[in-house]
Amino acid sequence: MTEKRPFDVLNNALNNSILVKLKGNSEFRGVLQSFDVHMNVVLDNAEEMENGEVKRKLGTILLRGDTIIMLSPS
Repeated sequence: MTEKRPFDVLNNALNNSILVKLKGNSEFRGVLQSFDVHMNVVLDNAEEMENGEVKRKLGTILLRGDTIIMLSPS
């Protein structure tokens, strides 16, 4: 089995849809466009989610890495 590092997982998720959970229970879904060493992420076609439903469409957004508690394929 090949060991995966966190940035390997993010690299594999580039240009794919992901779900991001933030401190304070905010959730966003969108296509991962880029990330940096601080885990800041840029999502395209982003949507704010609430209880699994789209609350509003946001377009392109930047989420600060220090607010992110989870990233997952969606």
